[in-house]
Amino acid sequence: MPVNVLCVGDVVGKPGRRLLADHLAELIGQHQIDLVVCNAENAAGGSGLTPQIFAKVLHYGVDVVTLGDHVYRKRDITATLGTSERIVRPANISARAIGRRWTVVPTKSGEHQVAVACVLGQMFMGAADSPWATVDAILSEIPEKVKIRIIDFHAQASSEKIAMGWFCNGRVSAVVGTHTHVPTADARVLDGGTAYISDLGMTGPYDSVLGRRKDRVLWALTTNMPTPFQVASEDPRLSGALIRIDEQTGRATHIERVEASGYRQDESAQDETGDDGGGEN
Repeated sequence: MPVNVLCVGDVVGKPGRRLLADHLAELIGQHQIDLVVCNAENAAGGSGLTPQIFAKVLHYGVDVVTLGDHVYRKRDITATLGTSERIVRPANISARAIGRRWTVVPTKSGEHQVAVACVLGQMFMGAADSPWATVDAILSEIPEKVKIRIIDFHAQASSEKIAMGWFCNGRVSAVVGTHTHVPTADARVLDGGTAYISDLGMTGPYDSVLGRRKDRVLWALTTNMPTPFQVASEDPRLSGALIRIDEQTGRATHIERVEASGYRQDESAQDETGDDGGGEN
């Protein structure tokens, strides 16, 4: 039987968390999902993650949380990063940084093991160690018996993301891009059996500028004046990709985009945790 992995794109603030609460369980059942990987680096107020929100994300059905350049924006997440096997920090930051560089977790049935790691890009992203050398190191450390391997490449440039897909081709089950919050139309399985997509897209409010209120962002761009980039609320969509993987070889056989939109009429599942204010630009 194939292993079905759902990778969910950047969860932004309360709208993104509510989308998980409202839709994730249904998607898991509909697509017979064995494992959910979710980038949640923007889940708390649009930037960072807290222990409380991490616990809620797992409660909604996520199995592994990946992060990005906002990994330590909420300082109290460091204790969770140091103890939980269900969350990974970017692997190519300082070796002294708190958190796992990669993890191996069981599928929901417990029948299979899946390795997950996230890596930062370097182009337009600031300081980070080489993602190429880091990926090589990670793949040499993951036990050979763990055939299913997922890489979240948190990067800005599409060219760098595509290059990472080819760099990992035949060595991992999937390379999924995050960070730019815009879903791309290039989902495919490369010739070596690696599923690839340049960006999973955002799980959050699309009537926005990458999840932030349009008026706030436009004011900052047109006046050069600092202003809080508050999380928007309208046109909520969950965005991600379903990847089907051969359990024996770890090679992907299929990838397709997945999207769920809107909130349920019953607001009882609404997540009220966290502050969705925004820091200055």
